[in-house]
Amino acid sequence: MRIGNGAVHQLQLDIYGELMDSVYLFNKHGSPISYDTWLHLRELLHYVCDNWKREDEGIWEVRGGRQQFVFSKLMCWVAMDRGLRLAEQRSFPTDWEHWRSSRDQIFEAIMEHGWSSQRQSFVEVFDGEWLDASSLLMPLVFFVAPSDPRMLKTLEAIRKPPDQGGLVSDGLVYRYNASHGIDGLHGDEGTFNMCTFWLVEALTRAGWTKPEMLDDARLTFERMLGYANHLGLYAEQTGLRGEALGNFPQAFTHLAVISAAVNLDSALGSERNDPGLWAAPPSVSGQGLE
Repeated sequence: MRIGNGAVHQLQLDIYGELMDSVYLFNKHGSPISYDTWLHLRELLHYVCDNWKREDEGIWEVRGGRQQFVFSKLMCWVAMDRGLRLAEQRSFPTDWEHWRSSRDQIFEAIMEHGWSSQRQSFVEVFDGEWLDASSLLMPLVFFVAPSDPRMLKTLEAIRKPPDQGGLVSDGLVYRYNASHGIDGLHGDEGTFNMCTFWLVEALTRAGWTKPEMLDDARLTFERMLGYANHLGLYAEQTGLRGEALGNFPQAFTHLAVISAAVNLDSALGSERNDPGLWAAPPSVSGQGLE
């Protein structure tokens, strides 16, 4: 018997990226952070520089052992990128050379080891072949352009059905293929609602240059509206018969709903105003990086 969440004993390096993206947005749209706050953040980013190469349990809190998860590396890159942007905008002191070097090393490591030339997709772990829906966040955090050929190939791979190596079933997205056992758990699971809304937003952003993907984004979003309950709330997962599975309601799912809706509405508005003009919609995560 266990009381509490066993993930308390896990290492999840992605949290530093989520933290620094939030701080970056707060400093820009909320209230400028203090110097004392910066000193605390600077120590955390020094830690990222020294530890980003470590294996961890990743965003999905797997129980199958630590791995070199691509998403964890991605968010370490986000942490360093936002830290550098914040330091430059506020003229905060830091070890510029070391931070820039770490950020660039992470970027190149992801491009070299997180991309599979065989699968033609970003993958779950370094030098692996399995897909992971968290790759859909790459353009959302401004790691790659939405129309980057590698991202478009990743979208193509993820959107294939599971029996063809993809993650999409009837328009809904699995977070990964559970059959390969990386999570250390037995049995199958439902599609992950948050991941389906990530797909909506990734397609929306790709639609800036490929309008047909915007149509796919709208169709997927409208279909997902039918899986909410009578109050418009979503669970963590959707089962094979459309039933709500897992945590309910799940905050992460609703954050993804909001972000997808904001971006989709903005893109559709641009289309209505001038079909020939594609203005990049704002991002809830890292919006308007400057």
